[in-house]
Amino acid sequence: MPETPTVGRRERKKAATRQAIADAALELFMVRGFEQVSVRDIADQADVSTTTLFAHFPSKEALVFDREAEVEAALTAAVRERPEGQGVVEALRAHALASWGQLESDPRRERFAALVQRTPALHEYWERMWMRHAGALGAAIAEELGRESDDLACSALARFVLEVPALAADRHDPRASVETVFDLLIHGWQASQLGSGDGDTATGTHEQ
Repeated sequence: MPETPTVGRRERKKAATRQAIADAALELFMVRGFEQVSVRDIADQADVSTTTLFAHFPSKEALVFDREAEVEAALTAAVRERPEGQGVVEALRAHALASWGQLESDPRRERFAALVQRTPALHEYWERMWMRHAGALGAAIAEELGRESDDLACSALARFVLEVPALAADRHDPRASVETVFDLLIHGWQASQLGSGDGDTATGTHEQ
């Protein structure tokens, strides 16, 4: 029992150090550019050693995406810990509205996106992370629905869900855009007004 507060303080200190390193790195990257900043520059800015930096981050690219483990954990938790009676897609809709909406209000969002897009190493790293998230989310959905871990429908749903932030980001009303996309995922194309004509056309073709 006496050790619990000590462990808590240690973990808080580690988290604060990690956040300080990530903040320092992102600020330097945004000002100078990713390639122009060294690991030593970041360590000096955060007032830590390079050994401490690498104890928290395995690579320079990981400094930019410092919360990806939390993002992935939150995605899978949204599915696995959803309220009884709530569907998987509805749970992911609630998660999107609660968490991704906060990203839209971050004043650094546009600068961050520009940094990733103009830096090949970061863009490649982001794509690998995106695929990992899609795999983890697809497996979590499949597990909840009692299907094989590589079930195609579950994998497709995971990828569609992860595209929602990008689809909604530049819209006039991002929140309404998130709702629109999730309505489409829940009800399907032909059940929506947008797809109402497709069924008629397909029926006519079969009748011929």
